[in-house]
Amino acid sequence: MADVVLKNVHKSFGRTAVIHGVDLHVRDGEFVVFVGPSGCGKSTLLRLIAGLEDITAGDLLIDGQRVNDLAPARRGIAMVFQSYALYPHMNVYDNMAFGLELAKSSKAEIDRKVREAARLLQIEQLLDRKPRQLSGGQRQRVAIGRAIVREPKVFLFDEPLSNLDAALRVQTRIEIAKLHNDMRATMIYVTHDQVEAMTLADRIVVLNGGRIEQVGTPLDLYHRPANLFVAGFIGSPQMNFVPCQVAGLGPGEVLVSLPGGGTLAVPVQPDGVTTGEPVTLGIRPDHVRIRSEGALGGRVELVEELGENHLLHVDAGQGRLTIREPGDARHEVGSTVRFDLTREFCHLFRRSGEALPSRTGAASPAPSSPNLSSSAA
Repeated sequence: MADVVLKNVHKSFGRTAVIHGVDLHVRDGEFVVFVGPSGCGKSTLLRLIAGLEDITAGDLLIDGQRVNDLAPARRGIAMVFQSYALYPHMNVYDNMAFGLELAKSSKAEIDRKVREAARLLQIEQLLDRKPRQLSGGQRQRVAIGRAIVREPKVFLFDEPLSNLDAALRVQTRIEIAKLHNDMRATMIYVTHDQVEAMTLADRIVVLNGGRIEQVGTPLDLYHRPANLFVAGFIGSPQMNFVPCQVAGLGPGEVLVSLPGGGTLAVPVQPDGVTTGEPVTLGIRPDHVRIRSEGALGGRVELVEELGENHLLHVDAGQGRLTIREPGDARHEVGSTVRFDLTREFCHLFRRSGEALPSRTGAASPAPSSPNLSSSAA
């Protein structure tokens, strides 16, 4: 296997620039996932690595070799597309063997590689079937098997689960994760589904407008987002954002005044922040605590029942907050709830969108008590 290095990579279509100076190092054996909204450049970046698009400027290295001018077949990569693209007149065995036959591999080598890939993917019993006799998940496994038999240096996946239903997505996601654990292959995976990204990735690359916003482990991005964009994109439901104003500064904390009254001391470094400066407070739905004596309050506008938990959408006077509650909690639309914000899990973002660094740098600090709250004005 091999590492993949992008150095100041740019891509333009005519006069329209779509990738803007991307620098990235995917380590040997790593599973890296590209995520971002539609049009952010994640599939384009994957196609540049595959050689399906030409790089306008910058360098791409695979296993230490500059491959900008190499054809896709000579880059040592294999790509799995959103569409299965299986030959309907061939059975599973022949679909998986076809590329090896074109490469003039021996029959013994072809048979060994096809059967080994089928064993890894648990599709040995399907080798004699035609694609029309397979489920969507089985077809996608065949497409992955076709990539495995080539023994590439790097696997590329372009939204491979998009055409599957919810249950098959989960099942196939588990199979891809197991495949990576078994092979320890270098894999780069594109998806718009952050659940896939969080569960599969060693590291996630968050893209926006053709630029990298942040690279990190799933928990890094979840607990330490670099800016408002990452904070809002990673996590489902997304982080709550509350407009605030800096009311005071202390060693390792920033005191903010809340829209509904009261203040909250947020444990972040007050780097360059001034009193009176507008900031955005971010907190995830899991870290808003409903308590009868809570310092803040609001009216329940909507309750989303999800079984093991449910989501309350609360009008807090200056915007809507989402609160995650246990599945056995009971709240009615139109009722009033009191709540507190667990300050150890709060984030502060400047007007530029940049996050203020946390005081401790801990990824997931445990609250010292369940009732850390804003003080009433």
